[in-house]
This record gives sequence, structure tokens and C-alpha cells, in this order.
Amino acid sequence: MKNLLILGLALTLAGCGGYHKAKRDSGRSAPRSISGPIAITPSASTTVISAPASKPFANGPLQKACISSDRKARNSQLCGCIQAVANRTLNSSQQARAVGFYRDPHSAQEVRTSDRPGDERFWETYASYAETAKRTCS
Repeated sequence: MKNLLILGLALTLAGCGGYHKAKRDSGRSAPRSISGPIAITPSASTTVISAPASKPFANGPLQKACISSDRKARNSQLCGCIQAVANRTLNSSQQARAVGFYRDPHSAQEVRTSDRPGDERFWETYASYAETAKRTCS
């Protein structure tokens, strides 16, 4: 939400000529109408409209495993987004290990409950990846 507000304000400034023009016109008593992609008028409630952000997309092992899985929610856009997030958060060996969770979901539970330090480190990284993918791709 904060990013949308900042984007809206930046577009508004760009539409009205920026800071200097606003400073120069600040001596006027009547409010000016702003022309441009977004118009903000002084009122109790302000609405900012923005175009939907496109989700990232990538091809790779998790994208292929996702597409070939039997999950109902799978589609090309979602699976590509999941891969793009994985590319930013997991190294190649971690991605290969995560691919196994699509074939055998129970193995994820075994790793999650494991007491081995390597499994615990992997699960912490994987859980962070999954949360980021959920926020980014939903």
C-alpha cells in the first residue's frame, strides 16, 4: 500500500511539472486542477488508481515440477512466479531438494520435523521462500 501511495504521488508530481512548478505556483489562492495520469484534488478521501503489477516469471525445475503436479491451483503463470521467487531465494541444490516435495509431499513433513542441523537450516530457508512466494504470487 505504501508503494502504491508513493507511486501515485510521483506520478502526480510528474503530471504537474514537478516540485519547482508547484513551488512557483504556491502563491496562488485557488487550488489548481492537476492534469496527468492521476489527478488528486483536495478532499476528505483521496483515491489512487494504479495498473496491476505484473508478477515475475521464470522457467526452471520448480516451475516444471509445479506444472506437472496434480494440484488444482497450478497454472503457467503461478508456476513461473514460484520459480522466479525461487531463483531469488534458493540456490540450485535447494531448488532440486524442493522439487522432491512436489513428487512426495510427505518428504517435506519429514524435513520440517527433522532434528538434523542441515535439515533445520534448509527448512528455515525453504519456509522463508514459501512465504515470499505466497505474498508475491497470490
